[in-house]
Amino acid sequence: MRKTMLLHPLAIRIAHWLNAFAIVCMLMSGWAIYNASPIFGFRFPAWATLGGWLGGAIAWHFAAMWLLLANGLFYLLYGVASGHFRRHFLPLRARDVMADARQALLLQLPHRPGVYNAVQKLLYWTVIALGMLAVLSGLAIWKPVQLEVLSDLFGGFDTARKVHFFAMAGIATFVAVHLLLVILVPKTLLPMVTGRGRSNEHAENTP
Repeated sequence: MRKTMLLHPLAIRIAHWLNAFAIVCMLMSGWAIYNASPIFGFRFPAWATLGGWLGGAIAWHFAAMWLLLANGLFYLLYGVASGHFRRHFLPLRARDVMADARQALLLQLPHRPGVYNAVQKLLYWTVIALGMLAVLSGLAIWKPVQLEVLSDLFGGFDTARKVHFFAMAGIATFVAVHLLLVILVPKTLLPMVTGRGRSNEHAENTP
């Protein structure tokens, strides 16, 4: 029998929506900062940027950065301590990713509320890694003299900027795919707001 149960604890929901807000602010302000000194042959449209001018964009970027960093640390600590990562993001096997990716391409991948398929697991681990890379490369850009060792690890200031850009591009791609999946399976949105949903599967039922 299908019954209503807790799919997403309050801590996960808070972290999710804070991350969503912070990432959007960082992407848009970051695009404005990029436009002030492009490293490739294009600029982002003004409507997609945040801050109005370089100083404003930097202010937004740093404010969102501290929010994202604090919230990210909380999410990582909670994910490990509560067993959320172990229960929902592991195990991750290549054969499962290939099988689920094939089903997804054929639009035959079933969705069970509160249960992550192998493709979702891979995407979440990937975006966590990209987030760490973005933070480290961002610090190397922010303080290239004070954090010279970190900057050198990225091959210098210019290379760190490119690494930061591609990490940002990867996170933006994740957000776009995430939104597309919500559009394709809209019933996943409400449980991320209320925390509860209907499922035949045992999901995460501890706060």
